[in-house]
Amino acid sequence: MAADPRAWSAEAFEEVLAGCLPPAVECHPDLRAAMAHALLGGGKRLRPRLLAAAAALGEAAPAPVLRAGAALECLHAYSLVHDDLPAMDDDDWRRGRTYCHRAFGEAMAILAGDALQALAFETLLHAADAADLPPREAREVLHELARSAGALGMVGGQVGDLAPPPGGEDLARVLWIHERKTGALLRAALVIGGRFGGLPEAEIEDLGRAGGLLGLAFQAVDDLLDAEGAREELGKTPGKDAAQGKLTLPALLGAAETRRRAEAWLAAALSALPTRRAAAPLRELAEALVHRRS
Repeated sequence: MAADPRAWSAEAFEEVLAGCLPPAVECHPDLRAAMAHALLGGGKRLRPRLLAAAAALGEAAPAPVLRAGAALECLHAYSLVHDDLPAMDDDDWRRGRTYCHRAFGEAMAILAGDALQALAFETLLHAADAADLPPREAREVLHELARSAGALGMVGGQVGDLAPPPGGEDLARVLWIHERKTGALLRAALVIGGRFGGLPEAEIEDLGRAGGLLGLAFQAVDDLLDAEGAREELGKTPGKDAAQGKLTLPALLGAAETRRRAEAWLAAALSALPTRRAAAPLRELAEALVHRRS
């Protein structure tokens, strides 16, 4: 029976996520506490929900899908820990509370992030085994996660945030960053979910294209919220992009044009997604990502 994202249980997912942490009797207590602080501090869990919705387009057992989603959340949590470090965004407020390097010290936060990144791959491998994915499919999902996380994906985009790529117009440089920093992991969520659902390659390619477009739309809205939102709504410090002089779409295009482009990217993403009945929850989730207020 296909996993049904309409029956997504936040409680069940949080239980799976907590179960991914290393055993307390084997792990240094300070490291485990820092990992738990970063991983279990709440959040929208967007990437796991996208993965589950994509898996529901085919046939996938719910338990391995939740575990695969936990792998993505481990990777996302690691990226946030490192993003907030003094050498990066230098922030101390995330998901409505003091973040990792303020609570545990900078060195422990770096190591906790490193451990969460490794845990992401271990967790995804366990999920692939539990789903009994064929060896080729298991390699593909691990490759997708690695590619989306590394120099050509999320980390490459984070570097672009620090030092925009040379050459070209500012708009092209911003999109270059957004495609990697945000789009890569959203693409990975849909592609990995499609592989857990046993979808054909053509449909997985369409999911990947939709994920990249959703990444552009999502980041455009994120930039708008950073410029216009309040800390109580966002759960993090607003106005950081402007204070740090980052290239953003609102700074280049203005708020109205940024919103227009976000809607256009959403429309293009929806056109790449299936229209059959099983895709309705995925399409609704895509719209919710772009029309969110926090």
